[in-house]
Amino acid sequence: MLPSLVAALLLAQAPAAAVPAPQPMPTGDALEKRIVANDARLFWGFFEGCDPDAVSDLIHPDFRMLHDLVGMPLSSGAQMIEQSRRNCADRAPGGKNEGYRNRRLPVPGSRRIQKLGDWGVPEEGHHTFHEWRASHEGGRGGWEMTGGGRYIHSWQWMPEEGRFRLLESLSIDHGPAVPYPPQTAARP
Repeated sequence: MLPSLVAALLLAQAPAAAVPAPQPMPTGDALEKRIVANDARLFWGFFEGCDPDAVSDLIHPDFRMLHDLVGMPLSSGAQMIEQSRRNCADRAPGGKNEGYRNRRLPVPGSRRIQKLGDWGVPEEGHHTFHEWRASHEGGRGGWEMTGGGRYIHSWQWMPEEGRFRLLESLSIDHGPAVPYPPQTAARP
């Protein structure tokens, strides 16, 4: 009994593990750069790079996706990561979609980022989707634009983590890609 009492006293006197102090949400250019970098990392991990585990830290556990063509295909961060793992496994050698490649590109001039107090940021813009074609114009491989859409992402600031996590993705207006340059862009 005495050794356990001594152990309890020693534990009580041990310094507590340092808990990181909450960090303030970035503002101005730092905020915009962080969101743009997160967006690029997110879509690289889920599309062209096909490495969802490398970007899982960007996804909020309570993530959900709403999509104009299929409703609510994803209702948790874990579900999003797992679905992407399966899709990437299907692209791997021997998979049912072996060799499939796709990419998403934001339409320049269409992105809008707006701060919502200290809670987070909505990011809105247009993007285009592309698939690799082994036989393309001139007999060489190349990327073919297959469509486009509009997205609104809700990035929640996580002060204890010092980063944003994607809480919600609204993916709408899917169809033919929007013309480039976008009509809202200034023309020379």
